[in-house]
Amino acid sequence: MSELSDIQGTATAPSIDEPKVSALRMVIRSPQGAAGLTIVVVFILSALFAPWIAPYDPFQLNIPDRFQPPSFRHLLGTDQLGRDTFSRILFGGRIAVQLAGLAVGLSFVIGLVLGMMAGYGPRWFDNLMLLVFDTIRSFPTIVMAMAVVSLTGPSLQMVIIIFVINAVPGFGRIARTQTLALRNTEFILAERSLGASSTLILRRHIMPNVVGPLLILAAMDVPVVITVEAGLSFLGLGVLPPTPSWGSLLNEGFRVMRDTPWPVLAGGLPLVITTLGFTFLGETLRDVFDPKLRKEL
Repeated sequence: MSELSDIQGTATAPSIDEPKVSALRMVIRSPQGAAGLTIVVVFILSALFAPWIAPYDPFQLNIPDRFQPPSFRHLLGTDQLGRDTFSRILFGGRIAVQLAGLAVGLSFVIGLVLGMMAGYGPRWFDNLMLLVFDTIRSFPTIVMAMAVVSLTGPSLQMVIIIFVINAVPGFGRIARTQTLALRNTEFILAERSLGASSTLILRRHIMPNVVGPLLILAAMDVPVVITVEAGLSFLGLGVLPPTPSWGSLLNEGFRVMRDTPWPVLAGGLPLVITTLGFTFLGETLRDVFDPKLRKEL
């Protein structure tokens, strides 16, 4: 009898991680998902290991080599001060990863908690959260960012705070909708009848079913954060020189575009590629997590 129970235990144990493995396989089998995942992984790894990958110091000036075209020595040429553009793009990716990770991560957690509380809590709290979400969403993100940064001064921390404030309503609304759809299902009612607390139900039963759609939104929001930071840095309201940022690289490139087009092209290329990568990944995740849109991946 004990042998039979051991066999049953070993047969059911691997099923805990099967949904994660299955979702990853479906993403990889999709050409769009595989391309997006590859771009995202390369983007993150190149940012994390930039000090070891970059061939030059991104702050090193070399005036005699200014405005150099792409070559084996300088893969993406040099800027008006002779700094290696490829090295500055790699270090600019570190700013983008830090900003996107903190901003999207905080928005994800705060929106998840508030959305589940609104969907599962009392009616008055739900109405209050909807009012707060709608009020925040009525302000355009870039306009609010420019107004606040112009008053407080350029800083990476302020850009993160502004994006979190504007992104939380999106995550919160999705979490609230998913929670409302689950709160009266049979397995939730059964848990209530057994005396399970609201915290336990939200943590064990509702949250795992809400995280999937939020991951899709998170993947879509990462390029938005990077673009907002690049726009503010381009206008001189984000990361201040000489710290390399993709927005500041574009700004510097536009100033010398008559002398050489390479700084502008090199500054805009990572923005385009990163946006495409996260968009492809987000579209594939939508097909994986949404049964109505799931394709044969």
